[in-house]
Amino acid sequence: MPYVVVEFQSTPNPNAVKCVLDRSPAPGGPRSYAAAPDPAVDPLGAALFGVEGVTNVLIHDGWITVGKAAGTEWKGVKAGVRRVLGGAE
Repeated sequence: MPYVVVEFQSTPNPNAVKCVLDRSPAPGGPRSYAAAPDPAVDPLGAALFGVEGVTNVLIHDGWITVGKAAGTEWKGVKAGVRRVLGGAE
């Protein structure tokens, strides 16, 4: 079932954004990745790393924080995150 990004919130880190979602993406508990996880283990985490510029992901109850590489524009990252979350199963 797809997720809807309700809003993007800035964080103290200029290279990270909090994505507030319409429901929890972490029914099994929070998880954090500094590199893409095995898609068989966490398909959502792996898919988020498919967005160009994404460097780390924190999946929590009701939100996801995505980090990007310095110099990467937020516009493309946010569009990619919306696309991935909107197509999530």
